[in-house]
Amino acid sequence: MPFLRFTLRQLETFLTVAETHSFTDAGERLGLTPSAVSQLVQELESVLGFRLFDRSTRRVSLSVTGKEFLNSAGAVLKRARQAETIASAINARATGVVRIAAPMVIAGVMLPTIIKAYKTLQPEVAVRIIDCPVERLVDIVIDGDADMSVGPNSFCSDDILSTVLFESPWVLWCTPDHALAQFAEVNWEDLRRFPLVAAGRDHEQNVANMGSALPINERITPVDVVDNISTALGIASSGLAVTLSPAYVELLAKPFGLVMRRIVAPDVVRQVCLYQSSKFFNSPAAEGFAEHLIGWIGQNIGR
Repeated sequence: MPFLRFTLRQLETFLTVAETHSFTDAGERLGLTPSAVSQLVQELESVLGFRLFDRSTRRVSLSVTGKEFLNSAGAVLKRARQAETIASAINARATGVVRIAAPMVIAGVMLPTIIKAYKTLQPEVAVRIIDCPVERLVDIVIDGDADMSVGPNSFCSDDILSTVLFESPWVLWCTPDHALAQFAEVNWEDLRRFPLVAAGRDHEQNVANMGSALPINERITPVDVVDNISTALGIASSGLAVTLSPAYVELLAKPFGLVMRRIVAPDVVRQVCLYQSSKFFNSPAAEGFAEHLIGWIGQNIGR
């Protein structure tokens, strides 16, 4: 017998007739005429190659072969209804797995709070955080290893949709007794007089770009570049150097006992963006979480 030559509608009709022992009663339950019910049963019998019911003028009862087929038919229909329920939940963004990549500060400080709020709305959606260096935020989405990523603005090809979530000014972190801590704001020129440690090549390049218009002897050059912002903050807390970051690092920096000072002349801001693929179809669960993420940041951080 060819696979799946019968339909779910035929199975549903068969099971309803088996339960009601009547084409008329089955038709009323299914919203069909008795003749339509009879036609569906006959079509199923033709496909199966055996009789499902013994018919009389008063009653319809299962045949021997119909009884043997009953449990299997019921199991198929039950699974089909479960699949329908799951499909409805997926379309309603109520189930699924979402993979979101982010660098350390956003992954460890910001995303858990956002995910916790989302779990109260969609408890069956699992959101997985992928730790990711800034340099990989775009590629990890292009490669399909994450549904989306969040982090500082990066160059994007046509394969990526970039949505600005918020802007964060570049700030200085230093100890409360540091010479620069006495100022409410610090000029970029002032930084040249003090040792500076940068966190990651991304920060190093940004510091270099900010002073690219200055003569070489006036540009700000870090004395060291470390991989993680937490390491840079630790060095700053010892007083060995100062460090820079966008202001959203504040929640991570405060436990180090550091103070934050806005850097001006010029003011420089860092955009934090949501990256999604323009080529791959995002699941309804991923689309739902992305909308929640954008809304949460708009309400709690803003531009």
